[in-house]
Amino acid sequence: MAKNGNQGGSDHAVRVFRVQRAFTELEGQVHGPGELAEATGLDDSTVHRILQSGIYDGIFAREGRGLYRLGSGAARLGLKALTHAPNTAEAHGVLEEMRKATDGGLVFLFGLAPFGGARKQCLDMAVGDSDLAELGISRRALLTVFQSLRTGACGRAILAHLPEVIQEGVLAEPLPADAGPGAFRDEEALLASLRAVREQGVAIDSEECAADWNGLAVPVGWDGLIMGSVAVLKPKEAMPQWTAGILGAMKGAAKAFTEAGGLGAWSSETASSF
Repeated sequence: MAKNGNQGGSDHAVRVFRVQRAFTELEGQVHGPGELAEATGLDDSTVHRILQSGIYDGIFAREGRGLYRLGSGAARLGLKALTHAPNTAEAHGVLEEMRKATDGGLVFLFGLAPFGGARKQCLDMAVGDSDLAELGISRRALLTVFQSLRTGACGRAILAHLPEVIQEGVLAEPLPADAGPGAFRDEEALLASLRAVREQGVAIDSEECAADWNGLAVPVGWDGLIMGSVAVLKPKEAMPQWTAGILGAMKGAAKAFTEAGGLGAWSSETASSF
């Protein structure tokens, strides 16, 4: 039985997506049709046609004879994909409830930043009347340490669920100069921490972002995608270890953001794998 036009178009879109996804899953940035065909399960000629048609739209770019990379069109799609933001009222209400549940912890919602590579940005916070500078968290730290995905529970909760090729790029970056004394300086230890995040669903840090401050973060996903993380910081002396109650509150907040996405509190674009 012949496929109707809509079915044929849908099948083609799925094949194109499989080729795009293969670029994010394979090592390196440049690949040939044969390598992509093996990764996608498609035949060489189909992959070649997809690559050729994608060049016109800027989704793929030719890089030498018989080799291709993702083009600026894919970058534009990725940029749009990272513009997710939760409804402001929804987000702040959840954060304020989590602040109460953590007995006055400094609570933050981070999202993947749309500019500057693989970074995170603070979308909202619940810190009461606290002045972060007075607490020893400088403005410079907020602009460097708190943006790095390799620093702090809030970053590693996101990094653990990003594609390996992006993880490699982040790990190749220097550790922010103002990172706390507990920040991971050994790559193997950092990779082990990412595996632990995936297994346990939570990231824990001891003085990674700032001296004398401990952090806890849970990844926030939506529709199978990693969107960001919800995090809390508390003075080390006030909370040397995290309690089951605080961890439960954190996971509850992350679940609330996930459910809010299903109800339309997130914007309509899409992003990276979770």
